[in-house]
Amino acid sequence: MERCMNLIGHNNGPTIEKGQGWRAHCWKKARRELLPQLPLEVIRMRVKRAKQLGLEYKTYASLRSASGRDVIAFLFSSNSLRIFKTNEALPEDREARLKAVQKCGKLLLVSKPLQPEITKARILQDHGIVLDDVKSAPRFTDGWAEVKSGVRAVLDPMKLPGAAVVMVGDTSWEREWTVAGKLGSYLPAEIFFGDRTN
Repeated sequence: MERCMNLIGHNNGPTIEKGQGWRAHCWKKARRELLPQLPLEVIRMRVKRAKQLGLEYKTYASLRSASGRDVIAFLFSSNSLRIFKTNEALPEDREARLKAVQKCGKLLLVSKPLQPEITKARILQDHGIVLDDVKSAPRFTDGWAEVKSGVRAVLDPMKLPGAAVVMVGDTSWEREWTVAGKLGSYLPAEIFFGDRTN
């Protein structure tokens, strides 16, 4: 059995040898001790904050755990909002979801042919949604340094710490923006907007 413990992929968890019950008990106790013991009042505050952000508590807790910070802004891609052309309206589900977000910044990176100022004005005029800032999204041909500066261009003027910003995107390319801009987390659009098909 000792040979088995050294195989690739083995997580060194409890075995079925003698003493398995005791080892399982020790394993569970060690796992419990790794989890933070939060006071009830802190949990209540975090549940309230999750509601303000329109997130399930579990999702909010995982975002907070990943970055170690509260979410102070969401950075959306135009893909995640399903806006692809200048004259295209924001879909109703996206509009409702954005309006539900409270006490949190809303930023947007738009891909061509969309223009930042026109898109920002249209979303405000047509839907009554205030976006804190809108900038042009990095292009596929941009190098890593350009992607980083493209993402930071929307955060730096407002002095937002990247670790407290969550990227809501729709493609693997947008997931890379999270790393380049040193953002707190990446949240797929289907989770944020609740449009999972399965």
